[in-house]
Amino acid sequence: MPSLRGIVGAPRYRRRVTPNALSPAVEAARVVDAVLRDLRTGDHRGVVVDSPPGAGKSTLVVRAAGELAAPGAPLMIVAQTNEQVDDLIERLGQRSPGVLVGRLSAVDYAPSDRVREHPACRVGAKVADLGAPAVTIGTAAKWATVSEGVWPWAIVDEAYQMRSDALLRVAPRFERALFVGDPGQLDPFSTVEVDRWTGLSWDPMQSAVAVLLRHNPDLPVHRLPVSWRLPHTAAPVVAEAFYPFTGFRSGTGPGDRTLHFDTAGSGPLDDALDAAAATGWGLHELPARFTIRTDAEAAAACAALAGRALSRGAGTASESGGGPLTAGRLAIGAAHRDQVAAIRALLPPEAAGVTVDTANRLQGREYDLTVVLHPLSGRRDATAFHLESGRLCVLTSRHRHGCVVVARAGIAELLDAHPSTEPVHLNVPVKFPDGWEANQSILTYLHQGVSRRRHKSLL
Repeated sequence: MPSLRGIVGAPRYRRRVTPNALSPAVEAARVVDAVLRDLRTGDHRGVVVDSPPGAGKSTLVVRAAGELAAPGAPLMIVAQTNEQVDDLIERLGQRSPGVLVGRLSAVDYAPSDRVREHPACRVGAKVADLGAPAVTIGTAAKWATVSEGVWPWAIVDEAYQMRSDALLRVAPRFERALFVGDPGQLDPFSTVEVDRWTGLSWDPMQSAVAVLLRHNPDLPVHRLPVSWRLPHTAAPVVAEAFYPFTGFRSGTGPGDRTLHFDTAGSGPLDDALDAAAATGWGLHELPARFTIRTDAEAAAACAALAGRALSRGAGTASESGGGPLTAGRLAIGAAHRDQVAAIRALLPPEAAGVTVDTANRLQGREYDLTVVLHPLSGRRDATAFHLESGRLCVLTSRHRHGCVVVARAGIAELLDAHPSTEPVHLNVPVKFPDGWEANQSILTYLHQGVSRRRHKSLL
């Protein structure tokens, strides 16, 4: 069967883009001001803020926390992981060092360096142990154990990754709330069967924001319009594939960021790295083949790409400075933990400090250069897990300069042979973007880049 890639490569739901005369900073500031104005003066119980990758979610949360806590009204912050909690505590200490912070935690929690370095943070397993701080922060799971007390304000961070049942358990603890999250990334997940709740308006497997808006359709929704992480080469690609109705733009333009190598390279690995340096994207395509999940050749290619980037003396320059590309600023992402383990075991000595992790754990993190093992590489089928658009969105949106995708040939044909077969349920909102089409969009762009480079080499 011939591939449909050429037919459906450009999404059918392409958003019409109109020129924007405002600078990225001015446009973003206007939206943030509107969010804070709605939060302080509106008569609704909540405000929702949609954010693309790297648009300043944490910056907004920290600023809102400082402004809400300043008049003396206590504030609660709900995050989804301990890592997110500690990151927010560090940022709160930098922006508002005089604001007292209480860190709700498990009894056996050992404070990280970021928490210990906060000038005014107390850690406790119970609210009563924290000494009435201005800001009380903890994970959704920890907040669910709190049975007493009501806070005038709440901020829910990464609200699209929070299950709706988790929101129901903490909702009695606050009066008004700000919900901030990225609608294009990974959905909440469960290790148990959830079909019994499918179609119900309070389905616990829907995100907290989805259920909130289904029951409160009049709540104001704002969208952060600028990604400060993604370069101008990546923002339109990611926006078209994963944010078809909202879109966003990069805070940088051509020439603002560069990735370069001190030494020339040769061979397929170097070709992909050079392409990423020149255009922001590289594709290292292996021969078509059905493989086991821990494809040794693909894992070795991911590890070797990281080693080559570092051994060639990669360096970066950007609006925030630059310098040599270190192992700590390079990441390799994959879909499964066994793939992560295989890649990590194959890292060369010069890449010993490179981050290798799954999409779930890379979510919210940022690097200068990323290498991505495509979730569908070498597979015989396209399951719902591997087709989830949020997984590929996370993997391809962690970088500030360049992203190299490692994949076996034949993914487009695999997608054509395995169109979406998920059952359609009554009363279940249609999820956009469709994982099938998002994958085709990214693959089409990557292959077009390869074709352009081959054409230039023949001239």
